[in-house]
Amino acid sequence: MEPPVPHPVKNVLLPRLRFLCIAAACLLSAAAAPGALAQERWPARSITMVIPFPPGGGTDIIARTLAVRLQEKLGRPVVIENRPGAGGLIGTQQVAKAAPDGYTYVIGITNTFAINPAFYKSLPYDPVKDFQPISMLAIGPHVLVIHPDTPARNIREYIEYGKSQRGKLSYASYGNGSTAHLITEMLKEQHGLDFVHVPYKGIPPALADLMAGRVTLLVSSTAPAVPLIQAGRLRALAIYGDKRLESLPDVPTMAELGFKDTNLQIWYGLFAPAGTPQPIVERMNTELRAILGSREVQDIFVKAGILLRPPRWTTTQRSSRAKPNAGAALSGFPARRRTSRSTHTPAPPASRTSVPPQCAARRCVSSDRRN
Repeated sequence: MEPPVPHPVKNVLLPRLRFLCIAAACLLSAAAAPGALAQERWPARSITMVIPFPPGGGTDIIARTLAVRLQEKLGRPVVIENRPGAGGLIGTQQVAKAAPDGYTYVIGITNTFAINPAFYKSLPYDPVKDFQPISMLAIGPHVLVIHPDTPARNIREYIEYGKSQRGKLSYASYGNGSTAHLITEMLKEQHGLDFVHVPYKGIPPALADLMAGRVTLLVSSTAPAVPLIQAGRLRALAIYGDKRLESLPDVPTMAELGFKDTNLQIWYGLFAPAGTPQPIVERMNTELRAILGSREVQDIFVKAGILLRPPRWTTTQRSSRAKPNAGAALSGFPARRRTSRSTHTPAPPASRTSVPPQCAARRCVSSDRRN
């Protein structure tokens, strides 16, 4: 008996068709899988912007103004996450350890990227190596404010008042090592004042206690203070900056009043974890440039006493590598750390006012001549 002849369709073509169908299905599944054969198009989900301070401060106001407009341009939600504590270390450290996938950012400021490396013995992050700068956002002067019932109408009267109340007055700041802390310490040193330092977790609680009369002075960022000054709930004595503010035209600068080395401003910038893909960095920078250049955002910032600056921070951060110990912390450069990474250990307090060593104060608070 002769063996059966193989059916050409059933025994040859069908197995080949099955193989081709299975192979095609595998290819389609791989193409649809994120990060497999086809890279997902960024952004594919919501973006988180970490603010290392409480809601209501200058950093928070800037971030929320930009986040609303960023999500319109990117087509994905931009979520604000406030992570205050330890002078901004907690929120900043969170982003340093985040995945560099373009979905997590932090608003960095003078305190977290320049002062903290000079103020603390060690940090849980490296402000240069652990971050990719995206864009410089703004520069903010400081405004010296007091309670309206204080018997002083200007800064010189307040200095005389402070000398007559040695050891009885207190001043607020938004944390040890903050610009508010160091600027006020410089004022104390220059004029022989004796104030007690009361640090807070952010500007909003410090402003609340100043209005309640629990403290008598605060060097504040302008954004949260301007509306309170305009409403008469605080009295502004002077601006630490290079010019008067359009929103506070009657408040003179410290330089106008004859004080030296008082152009002390705070910078704000957006950072991502180191290793974030360059196309994402460039896309974010492009969108931010467009947002910061809009008349709407410029008007919002001017009313809050915030100054816009060109977003050119890649060069800025590279320059910082040649500046040991940050140079001047208010100069606009992220600082280079002095020690290896380890657990956060604050420097021991130097006095009852939690003041850093005098040399550190002189180094960290210096004239911002480049701005």
